[in-house]
Amino acid sequence: MVLKPYLIRNRYVLLADVVVVALAAWTTFALRFGWLFMGSRDEFLLFIAVAVVTKISIFLSFGLYQRVWRYASFWDLMAVVLANSVASLVFAVVMVGLRLADVIPGLSRSVLPLDWLLALALTTGVRASVRILAETTAPRPTGHGARRRRILIVGAGDAGALVAREMQKNPQLGMTAVAFLDDEPAKQGKRIYGVPVLGPLSSLGDLVASRPIDEVVIALPRVGGAVVRSVVESCRQQGVPSRVMPGIYELLDGKFGISRLRNVDIADLLRRPQVTAHTDSASYVTGCTVVVTGAGGSIGSELCRQVAHAAPKYLVLIGHGENSIFDIAAELRLRFPDISVQTVIADIRDRERVSRVLQAIRPDVVFHAAAHKHVPLMEENIGEAITNNVLGTRNVVEAAAAAGTARLVLVSTDKAVAPSSVMGASKRIAELIVRDVAVREGRPYVVVRFGNVLGSRGSVVPLFKSQIERGGPVTVTHPDVRRYFMTIPEAVHLILQAGGLGRDGELFVLDMGQPVLVRDMAADMIRLSGFEPDEIPIVFTGLRPGEKLDEVLWEEGAQVAPTAQADIRIVTEGPGVASEDLRDLVDRMIEAAARDEARVVRLLHECIPSARLTVTPRQWGSAYDPKRRTSPGPAGPSV
Repeated sequence: MVLKPYLIRNRYVLLADVVVVALAAWTTFALRFGWLFMGSRDEFLLFIAVAVVTKISIFLSFGLYQRVWRYASFWDLMAVVLANSVASLVFAVVMVGLRLADVIPGLSRSVLPLDWLLALALTTGVRASVRILAETTAPRPTGHGARRRRILIVGAGDAGALVAREMQKNPQLGMTAVAFLDDEPAKQGKRIYGVPVLGPLSSLGDLVASRPIDEVVIALPRVGGAVVRSVVESCRQQGVPSRVMPGIYELLDGKFGISRLRNVDIADLLRRPQVTAHTDSASYVTGCTVVVTGAGGSIGSELCRQVAHAAPKYLVLIGHGENSIFDIAAELRLRFPDISVQTVIADIRDRERVSRVLQAIRPDVVFHAAAHKHVPLMEENIGEAITNNVLGTRNVVEAAAAAGTARLVLVSTDKAVAPSSVMGASKRIAELIVRDVAVREGRPYVVVRFGNVLGSRGSVVPLFKSQIERGGPVTVTHPDVRRYFMTIPEAVHLILQAGGLGRDGELFVLDMGQPVLVRDMAADMIRLSGFEPDEIPIVFTGLRPGEKLDEVLWEEGAQVAPTAQADIRIVTEGPGVASEDLRDLVDRMIEAAARDEARVVRLLHECIPSARLTVTPRQWGSAYDPKRRTSPGPAGPSV
């Protein structure tokens, strides 16, 4: 009968300890007094009885019989050492006491440390035997001719060692680790669990070509996506399948379920280094009263967090959605208990409400992030885009000026350049409004323009992630569509920096590197999730109304100059619409938004000469077709 690991109960370990503690005592006397000591050492029987009773009692108090020894670790070994040391100390005190009380005729002091050493070795050996027995009796692969796959592990750190160890401990997996690759020179030429580290990551192609490798496991949970992409690409060129091991912290956080989907770090998708944050980027808000509109949104909530780090006197969150405002306010009060956080539930389209709030608060700085941003939705809801993005911005900016606000920053978008969508055109009008008030009032009210934000609500990352979790397909509107991308913290950090640079209505554009093909980003996300594009297909659905193949960051003929901040440029575009004409056009646009969307489109073209709007306004009433679609086929990402 083969002894199975689950039959090795701790009661058997306790019985084994009784035997080895007694054996250690007997061996101690044999080594000290010779193998025929029994007739000459009257204290031996009491010695062995006290040793067993004392040490087993101490072992019980240390919980040595509440551990699963088949998974024994370094800390379990330390527990055994400590328990044996305490037990031997107590045992020595008892024996010395018995000698002083003349209960035993004599006691050699040298037997006490020798007994400790032997008992420690034997009790440790019992537990090591349990682990060895558990691993050697693990089930093996079944079936005739079962062949073990030869695995190359990329990464010889903790994660890679864990992979190799699990393969050795679980032969039923049918996998054998044959080599590691790692870029750290100190590890190369060494062995980990008997598996050699053969060279750097760059040698992967040569190694796969020269040795029989069945699969590559990428155990690099903490490196950037560029490294993982290069390894995956090398494997694909060699025709060897690869998989990405998730980070152990993702497993503990519950971010890794029954599928093999790796939790993709958004920064992995950028294809460029992240913008480095500077601790003094928001120093101008320290001790000030700061207002953030749209504070419950993706950008607005991160603005609140980074502003809070700069220790303003008051931080006021304005938003229309009570749940999102509640969530970010609760988070800020928990993380920044020394900052006064106030909340205002208000619709920025309500001019009197906005004016009354800002007059009461009298903020020093306003970050205006409230806006409708989804291109396809605004193509179908033209009036909402105008009233929220145009009227709302005018209300906030004019109320801020009337309240004496020293600085204001409008969060804008690259879709405002030569806009092909109503959303982009409405944000362009919002930019013009901010610059007009800044010039009239002589205040540093500025516009910050940037591209798509990875991880924000409605962006490609959560959409692609949900599609991958469902097994695909991943939908992209067009194979040639490309966009500029930033992470939320990057965008907000640069917004704060730009806010401190403003003088009188400047337009700042954030440096986002080169635009990225959205289909490449989709493929990256599929691979970084542990799949291949042939497993999760990419389907092209066609551009939707208002979408362009490429976005640009400034109008043709604009003057672009660097600023004191390396990642921010100042852009000077044409003179635009005169102040009086702009106010008149905006008034007419807002009036038409409620009842005549076709007129709104005409006014947008009149106000923005570079606009190329193709939207067909809906006609409500008997002529409205509820089955009307804005694009054929399933929707791709809003980019």
